[in-house]
Amino acid sequence: MTEVRRAGAGSASLWERDEEVATITRAVDILCADRSSPGTLLEARGEAGVGKTALLAETRRIAEARGCTVWSARGGETLRSVPFNVVRQLLQPALVSMLPEEAREYLGDWYDIAGPALGIVDPGERQADPQGVCDGLVAAVRRLARREWPLVLLIDDAHWADQETLRWLAALTERLDETSVLVVIARRHGDVSGDSARHLDAAAAAGRPLAPLNALTPEATAGLTRATLGGHADAAFCREVWAVTGGNPYDTVELLAKVQDSELQPIEAEAAELRALNRSARGGGLVARLEQLGVESTRFAWAAAILGGGITVDMVAGLATLDRADAARCAELLCNGRILSVRDSVRDSVRDSAAGQRGAGELEFVHPLIATAVYNSIPDALRTAMHGIAAQLVSDSGLGAAAASRHLLQVYPDDDQEVVEQLRDAAREHLAVGAPDAARLCLERALREPPLPDTHARVLFELGCATLLTAPATTIGHLRTALAMPGLDGEQRVDAVFRLSQALLHNDQLEEAVRTVEAEAARNPDPSARLRLQAAQYMWEGIHAGETSSPRRSARLAELAATCTGRDNAERALLILRGFDAMTHGESAEEVVELCDRALVNGRLAPGLGWTDTEWGLELPMMLASSYAYADRLDRAEALFTEALRAYESAGWSGGHLSLAHAYVGLGHRRRGRLKEAEESLRESLRIAERVGRGLPLYWSAICNLIDTLLARGHVEEARTLAEQYGFAPPYPSTIVLPDPRSVRGRLLLATGRTKEGVNELEAAEKAAAARGRHNPVVVPWATELARALATEDPGRAVRLATDARRQAERFGTDTAIGEALRCAAALETGQRAVRLAAQAVAYLEASPCQYEHAAARVEYGIAARSAAELNRGLALADSCGADGLVARAREALAVGHPG
Repeated sequence: MTEVRRAGAGSASLWERDEEVATITRAVDILCADRSSPGTLLEARGEAGVGKTALLAETRRIAEARGCTVWSARGGETLRSVPFNVVRQLLQPALVSMLPEEAREYLGDWYDIAGPALGIVDPGERQADPQGVCDGLVAAVRRLARREWPLVLLIDDAHWADQETLRWLAALTERLDETSVLVVIARRHGDVSGDSARHLDAAAAAGRPLAPLNALTPEATAGLTRATLGGHADAAFCREVWAVTGGNPYDTVELLAKVQDSELQPIEAEAAELRALNRSARGGGLVARLEQLGVESTRFAWAAAILGGGITVDMVAGLATLDRADAARCAELLCNGRILSVRDSVRDSVRDSAAGQRGAGELEFVHPLIATAVYNSIPDALRTAMHGIAAQLVSDSGLGAAAASRHLLQVYPDDDQEVVEQLRDAAREHLAVGAPDAARLCLERALREPPLPDTHARVLFELGCATLLTAPATTIGHLRTALAMPGLDGEQRVDAVFRLSQALLHNDQLEEAVRTVEAEAARNPDPSARLRLQAAQYMWEGIHAGETSSPRRSARLAELAATCTGRDNAERALLILRGFDAMTHGESAEEVVELCDRALVNGRLAPGLGWTDTEWGLELPMMLASSYAYADRLDRAEALFTEALRAYESAGWSGGHLSLAHAYVGLGHRRRGRLKEAEESLRESLRIAERVGRGLPLYWSAICNLIDTLLARGHVEEARTLAEQYGFAPPYPSTIVLPDPRSVRGRLLLATGRTKEGVNELEAAEKAAAARGRHNPVVVPWATELARALATEDPGRAVRLATDARRQAERFGTDTAIGEALRCAAALETGQRAVRLAAQAVAYLEASPCQYEHAAARVEYGIAARSAAELNRGLALADSCGADGLVARAREALAVGHPG
């Protein structure tokens, strides 16, 4: 506890806060010292009334005195269901003050992504990606911090902030090293749970806590009492003030104000009256005090508590059924009675002063404790009815269904179909701004109304779509229930079945996903619907890593694809699936490319099959691009991968979709032999995948390709460390990962000297590939890796493996596949036969687009032929690829001194 100091009554809550104020002052000084200074988050934590709000007010005073721009916001106990409420309070006024062109210039590509969440841009029709919106809000702060430097952000009652704001706050704290801004938050102990607690705790952990805000000591309470009432307040009276309030600064200030109003003398003889006065400041006493102001003032206060935010005289008058003059009078009385106050934010005061009278602008409760007490004092039935009226007022004022939904959530279910439709509209608005949890609450409430039988299934379907990415297990239940009810017909039923299969996939129930679409296809009489469902079935089967392959399945798929001309997206989907199936099975690469080309429209993805189209998902274009990549058509693959990255970035999709896009861009670089660029893309993919969640297929794509790239670069120890850090080991995901993770892990084990384990892993890869019929030696390169590993221990088996790999490579027919098989064969030979095979490998790989493999073949040929010229060519190629291990091997061979 810091030294007791005197202060005026207005600074009461700053008594014994010298240490905290000093910390805040230092943080402001650091911010103001240099535009490049890193950002800081400070957290003030304590019980209700302990002085958190006063500390934020002091922060504002300190910061503004040093020329800082200060923006503030406050969470509200009844406003937690309003998405982006607090971050909108912080940022919206500054952006609204700009011309639209200026705001667009400052936010750049993030304008259309974050703008709807901030209420400065109308949302689009497509569901926004929550992670993208969150990233956009972080980017907005970073750009505004440069414009408004030095910028201070204050958030009071952060424990009552909405979940979307807390997610943004946690993300912002991760980037504070790059953002010169001071963030100060105030929160209570507890009062928050679930994801909101996780986000708030993550933000606090990244910042610095201020010293714990404790109650005032008896000495500080005595000092405050005398500063307020006069130096003649005697010691016994001061001790009783402390005993009654427990040293709580808010309670102390309120009690002393009551003493002043009552003209009680601050002497021991009248100290007994303090307990009665204190009871009138809180709870039932506050209610009694409110009632003394009159029935109309009580109704006004109740209406203000119902509204929670955006409290204006006009809105309250409508809700409390008061005429405007009476409402303005009530506002004046409540402000004089220290129940309400005019918002003192600088930005609000501009608007309020223009209104010309007190209470004409936005009002707020003097303290959250008062707001809670007033709200809880409203009789339950009346409170519910007032929320219903408030919903109508908000809707009639043009603020939209989403704004009204907060009140509709509090209304008792009453079989009102208008409420059902309003909540459905609100859910769509929430989804459009990137708030799926808010949409879920609206649709769950709509189901309790309940909807009419012919609407019930559609509401369940909408709920399932809203929770697809955030809660796939919950989605499965909603969609299964919807499909079992009447109301979903035609295309909507097919959409629901497809969404259900997607949810099953995300929930790692791939076999059930296959059975679901297969069963629906069997009973659907519509040929076009059946074709789409069959395509979905083959798609899920095609990415299933564990299913035992049936020759008949590929044959059926080939038969269906043979009849397809690509006239619609169902046919194009089947062509892509057939091409992918042929590629993974190692069939003719020319046929693979021909099938993929037929699925395009004028060389591009068809409308409805694009990267951000939701009807089919991202699996089809990924399959298409992967087929091109492994069929040596890297030009087309890289164009598709780059298009995916651009599409997701411009759409603000910053989660799993963007992670996969970076992973596949990295795959394109890896296939080209641009290993440094591949590593950069794959590390970014892994960073995003970590944020989405470990264990998902996208996570495996990132780590598998990154380890493969590091091994190609010769960074074996780094690859081993990453594998241990990120759990690159069995069990493997149920969906296919390219390249084959078992083969990559087997190569890693061999490179780190764990030969027996590496051989076992490659033999496991052999069995898994055989079970699925995946005989493409480039996608699943277990055979060539295993042949090299067995060259000494079991040369006969090694030769058989190499021979079979060459046969499979020639069947597939790409220069890369044949060249890699010849490299393996050369490694098992000696003398002139090794030289001839190595020369053949160089010839094929020189024609291949895969420059790393070409460089490796050159170096191996130079060693086999004892040719310094070939070694130097290989060295130059390896260096351009960033293959440090290969460069070292070539230099070592040259140092030995091969004759040219």
